[in-house]
Amino acid sequence: MNDPIMVIVDADIAALVPGFLANRRREVDTLLTLVAQNDFPKIRLIGHSMKGSGGGYGFDLISLFGDEIEVAALNADAGAVRQIVRRFSDYLSRIRVVWA
Repeated sequence: MNDPIMVIVDADIAALVPGFLANRRREVDTLLTLVAQNDFPKIRLIGHSMKGSGGGYGFDLISLFGDEIEVAALNADAGAVRQIVRRFSDYLSRIRVVWA
């Protein structure tokens, strides 16, 4: 069993976090569909959005995953996108939010 990943998040945004994380979980499926279609422009946009939003919610690793996805999409590297999405999905499954 993989260990939980504790993420400290500002309690002021507690109401927004469940929806934010649900959207990221949906993006896993979307990204896998897009990579199967070789739709790298849309993959890049999702990665760019993740890169911009993750840190604002206290999820710095989501921003890093977004950056990696964006770069892989710019390189049209389907294998890299799939590998990053697998790591991203694992990360999402292990997050445990700690309110600050």
